[in-house]
Amino acid sequence: MIGHRGVASSQTVRPRGDGKRKLSVATGLAGLSLDAMASVSYGPEAIVLVLAVAGGAGLGFTLPVTLAIAALLAVLVASYRQLIAAFPGGGGAYAVARKRLGRRSSLTAAASLIIDYVLNVAVSIAAGVAALTSAFPPLLPYTVWIALTILAGITALNLRGIADSARAFMVPTIVFVAGIFTVIVAGLLRSEPASTVGGGVVPGQAQMIGILLLLKAFSSGCAALTGVEAIANAVPSFTTPRVVNAQRAEVALGVLLAAMLIGLAVLIEKFSLAPVPGTTVLSQLTAASLGDGVGYYVVQFATVVLLALAANTSYGGLPTLMRILADDNVLPHRFARKSSREVYRYGVLTLGIAAGVLLIGSGGNMNALVPLFAIGVFVGFTVAQVGMVRHWRAERTSGWAWRAALNGFGALLTAVAALVTTAMKFTEGAWLIVLALPLLVAGMQRVRAAYEHIGDRLTLGPDCVDPRVIGSPAIVLVPVSGVSELSRMALSAAVTMTPAPVTIRVCHPHESTADFTRQWQARYPYTELILIEDTDNSVGLSLARYIRTHLAADRVSVVVATIEPATRWHRLLPTHRADEIAHALRKHSDAMVCQIAFRIDPAHRDLSPRA
Repeated sequence: MIGHRGVASSQTVRPRGDGKRKLSVATGLAGLSLDAMASVSYGPEAIVLVLAVAGGAGLGFTLPVTLAIAALLAVLVASYRQLIAAFPGGGGAYAVARKRLGRRSSLTAAASLIIDYVLNVAVSIAAGVAALTSAFPPLLPYTVWIALTILAGITALNLRGIADSARAFMVPTIVFVAGIFTVIVAGLLRSEPASTVGGGVVPGQAQMIGILLLLKAFSSGCAALTGVEAIANAVPSFTTPRVVNAQRAEVALGVLLAAMLIGLAVLIEKFSLAPVPGTTVLSQLTAASLGDGVGYYVVQFATVVLLALAANTSYGGLPTLMRILADDNVLPHRFARKSSREVYRYGVLTLGIAAGVLLIGSGGNMNALVPLFAIGVFVGFTVAQVGMVRHWRAERTSGWAWRAALNGFGALLTAVAALVTTAMKFTEGAWLIVLALPLLVAGMQRVRAAYEHIGDRLTLGPDCVDPRVIGSPAIVLVPVSGVSELSRMALSAAVTMTPAPVTIRVCHPHESTADFTRQWQARYPYTELILIEDTDNSVGLSLARYIRTHLAADRVSVVVATIEPATRWHRLLPTHRADEIAHALRKHSDAMVCQIAFRIDPAHRDLSPRA
């Protein structure tokens, strides 16, 4: 299935019966809206955390700020409904920018998506652990270790090729959404809190309420909008009519998310809740509405599960996005390779390591990560909306003017939110995103330039070429260390390149070579043997020096043989001599290096070429 934020991958033609695997409005909402649903657990808290510095008066603006966020959500939903219609083949910020804004903008969108994916994992796990420690306070000192354990488990499962399914996500999503609405309805019906968790007290007047404080609260709370674009990225995954079903799912997501955010904001003001260290705002609201009985723990547990699933969606999206970027030559091609379990292993490992660094650096504190999350989200939103403006101006279809105006208005709002969040949180960690974005773009540009350089070097000229003339090198060297089965296999491989390979051995200073020469000639009397002295304290450098000095005018190939470990135990005892020789030859000579790995058959002594 296509990742929730990733660019749609190339589509394959499926049998008619495979339509059952397509997403309906309900399954699409469950499978593609986990980020948005999960953001309810940390979005309102981000608002409260900012407004609390102004005391009770500041917390009184929780509902107005949330209503402003809901208004922005409405604009985004309307904009992404247009994007779904304009790009029915699926896409995302990267696809829109690549088509309408050019190379640099597309790389900026790709970088923001990468940051977004990584932060989604870190924020979701941190928020899930916060919900867990709120329910079980004795676990609070072990926050980082719990977060890293969950991260390691999710990464390990994805390395083993555990596929996600929209239908599998329906039950926990329904339980979570039902739990949140139960909290809202029960809280609205109560005249006073049923119970308190953490003992939060609204602080006194601590700071004047100004436009900057409200903007900061607005930009922080907009982290709750993450995932709004997910459905637009996966339009091809829906049942026909795909555009209509995707648009309905987008609207349903917007309505549900807005209702939950506004309902929780009303309860925050009603119960006069304030942020409490070690206890989430959602935990306080649940206790206030349902008490500290079974209902409280059901909601907390559902929150933990949904946040874990939200983190897992990045493992389906980022490796796929990185594969697309690798196919576009802006990431190393190894990110496009699948393992034997049909998993993009390098993408999964990169995501896990990066998220782990963030969790350790933040101490597992979700409130330290949420503002960073918002920056990446807003950059992606802005690029996508600007790209849509260019799209409508280029297409000029019916109603293009008001559509472009809507997308432009959305781009303006998200750009302002990104700038405000960056300015307000710069010294608190936002500098990391400001630094990471251009570095990622520069890195991808450099990778692309490197591949273009390699492509130029490998391009054939206009003249006709006879491969029989250039196919066989004049000399094939086979470095050997002794009379062994590995040497025999290396010579066998070299014979396929030339009928007369030349063996060469690097001898240590003051070493007696008579015995080796006698043994070699007895075994291979018709093979030329060259003995040279190790003048550079390195076999590879000594070979490179000999080739430069004695064979500079010839075409030379060197066959370097090594042994592939036969068991896991043997992998703990690696030898890097073959790699060192190959590296030295490539760096310090013009020889063509052929590395051949042989595998030891555990049941026999024979060597066999690596499959």
